[in-house]
Amino acid sequence: MRRISGQRGTLLLGNNDAGWAAKDPGTLFVKTVKTTSLDAAYDSTKFYEAWRTVIQGYGIYNPYTGGPYTGRGAIKGLLPHGPHNLRDILATHILKLTGSYEQASYAIQDIPDVVQQHYGRFWLPRY
Repeated sequence: MRRISGQRGTLLLGNNDAGWAAKDPGTLFVKTVKTTSLDAAYDSTKFYEAWRTVIQGYGIYNPYTGGPYTGRGAIKGLLPHGPHNLRDILATHILKLTGSYEQASYAIQDIPDVVQQHYGRFWLPRY
């Protein structure tokens, strides 16, 4: 936890020599503060853009340029996607694992009717 709090402070301080830091927005994700942007919180558009940039740069398999950590990208066949797709993956996984619309709805903080309507086609009962 000490490491995370130290890095968070560095991000909030930003690239300035004045010694001032942005106010901590109290969110899980913060962005580096710049002189043109003193707000460390992501809005939905900026978060989506940052997410896609990370996925494109570090997650997608590219046989020509490779990935920075694995030498060939993280996941072959992965397409660019936004953070909302994790909700889809989580709900589908829980639904297939448990067969429960209610459990899947808890996982994505929604109601069972929504899970049944959007993800029910992915769950096939096992006989």
